[in-house]
Amino acid sequence: MHKARLRFYGKPDKKFDVPYQAYFEVADQTGMMSLVLWNSMCPDWYQRFTVGSVLHLQSYALKQSYQQRTRPRPADPLMPSFTAIEICLNQRDPSAVIHIIPPKDVQPHWKLPDVTYHFITRSELEGFPHNHTCDIIGLVLFVGRCERVRTKGAPDLERFWTYRWVHVVDGTSDQPFILEIFSTSQPDIFDSIHPMTYLVCTQMRVCRNASHTVPYLTSSNETQIFITGHHKGQPYLSDPRVKSFIQWTKTQSDAEVLKKTSIGGHYYFPPSPPVFTQTIRDGTAPIPMIATKELEREIETLHYREHKRLAVQGLITAVQYVLGPGEESGPGHTAGQAPAATTTSPEPVSPSAQSPAHRAQPAGAPETERRSCRSETRGVSLKELDSSGQGGKSGDPSRADVAHKRTRGPHKRVAKRRYLTRAAAQARREAQGGSQIDEDQQEGTSSDSEAEEDRETPEDDAETPRTGSHSPEGPSLGDVPSSLWESGIWPSLKGQLVEHFRFGPLHRESVPQKFDYEHKDVMMQRNSFHPSQWEPDVFLGEQDGPQYSAVDDEGYYYKVTILGLNHQAAIDAWFVPVMSPQDPRAVGLPTDPHDNRLFSCLTSGLVCSGEQSGFPEPGEILNTAPDLDNMHVICLLDLYRLGGQKVEVFINKVYKMSDAVLV
Repeated sequence: MHKARLRFYGKPDKKFDVPYQAYFEVADQTGMMSLVLWNSMCPDWYQRFTVGSVLHLQSYALKQSYQQRTRPRPADPLMPSFTAIEICLNQRDPSAVIHIIPPKDVQPHWKLPDVTYHFITRSELEGFPHNHTCDIIGLVLFVGRCERVRTKGAPDLERFWTYRWVHVVDGTSDQPFILEIFSTSQPDIFDSIHPMTYLVCTQMRVCRNASHTVPYLTSSNETQIFITGHHKGQPYLSDPRVKSFIQWTKTQSDAEVLKKTSIGGHYYFPPSPPVFTQTIRDGTAPIPMIATKELEREIETLHYREHKRLAVQGLITAVQYVLGPGEESGPGHTAGQAPAATTTSPEPVSPSAQSPAHRAQPAGAPETERRSCRSETRGVSLKELDSSGQGGKSGDPSRADVAHKRTRGPHKRVAKRRYLTRAAAQARREAQGGSQIDEDQQEGTSSDSEAEEDRETPEDDAETPRTGSHSPEGPSLGDVPSSLWESGIWPSLKGQLVEHFRFGPLHRESVPQKFDYEHKDVMMQRNSFHPSQWEPDVFLGEQDGPQYSAVDDEGYYYKVTILGLNHQAAIDAWFVPVMSPQDPRAVGLPTDPHDNRLFSCLTSGLVCSGEQSGFPEPGEILNTAPDLDNMHVICLLDLYRLGGQKVEVFINKVYKMSDAVLV
């Protein structure tokens, strides 16, 4: 009736050959009770025991049931459940005898109960309370990357839970199901979840929180997941809700659905609460508050694909606008490789000496056309779900190859190219108090400025596509005075820092990408924790794989410098505001419009679009940065190790001290 994930209970001081355990719920005409596979029985039988299997058991043991564990919610509330004892299957004492009876040999007079489900639709989710158990089916639109978090109760031990976020729709609501799926002892399915597939999740639990209105579902110990290619023969195919979903999928256009799909990138849910609460009575807190000088230890102990959320107090002393993610070349690393986090006290660097990776893409750069998935693929999955007796519908050949181009929204933002003249450069050096720029760099800046003065630069010919890719040519963002804001104290303090944590450019894989069905295997590989099976020569390098295409082609990003309260350490963190309804992070964010000042964006996580004016220019938002001068804030930071020395640090939310509560 139900199947739990495989559990490992081995310990260094215990000697067990195969320390595994797995719980199942089995039932006959009298009721339901638990069955436990122990030790070496697990490798032999765990994968063979599936929901709906009919078992003939002999030589089993009955023992008192372990009460301190989770139990599945039966779909039939009238079925009796015996929780005092459980069936134990062992290799010896006694040696259990197990037979799996084929469906054709099941006798009617056994009166075995049917496997039942409790499928709900997205429109019904709002009516269910916290911790309610349900089953869902839907079409996947977004798949997050695999992440790891340390297990509760053992933060100092190297024990992790692996999970990923998934959005699915079922046609009953404009809002998707938001799923937090933990590893379920089904690695082949867990690693293969991708957009445009049909996903079934059983025994999911509703999660609600007073600080946000959008509920989400999280997997339980008994959750089972199935995707296209694994639906055949499953008992849920005859469920009326599943049949209704099948009918809805037949009305959908592949090309239209593909436009809404995305994969990977930094993602967080639920949104952070409007008030930051810190518990001081027992020293515990949902989000630990640390000093900036402690960041080095937190970063060094960050494991592969591990996610941490920390809170730091300080001052925002610098904000720089950057067009898009990219790699940079510099001392100590080569192009295409991200540098390790540095903890130096940097000297001021001239704009002309900045890396080409921070340069804007030249106007007129070609955009890549992407091809959508073939309709036949969806036809196959429909046939699988229809195997209970409904006729599947093959894909329409006329829709086999649909060209999908990236399009701009109704309000285009035109980036006007500006150049740093000699007078502007001199004014900037004087404003920085006689900068420490060396003679060669000054000469380079002057010569570049003179060359640009001799060239005509019409105001309206420089629409710069913000596609997330960078060309080594073009003006440096650092050369545009409005692309950087610094607080009044920063020029005098940044040369006196003991530590300044930097993490190189914004990595391309840190931003949600448009899903390309033609290259789905490579995109899934980039966002998975590890392959379910090892295959030699399957890895594709960055130069061999598909090009990155961000969900928001016009998006822009901010690098924010946070100075600790002791003025001894600072950290650079990325702020990537939500600017597109196709961004998966947009679900659940507050919809109330704000004034688009920088602090409002840092607090809400998004940039608002006006009905007439559209989105503001990044420079307009940056012009409001002086509001942050000398403002004491609390910053929630998301830390994530992509692999090797590649670490990303994102700003999740910024609070004023008046929005913090100590309890």
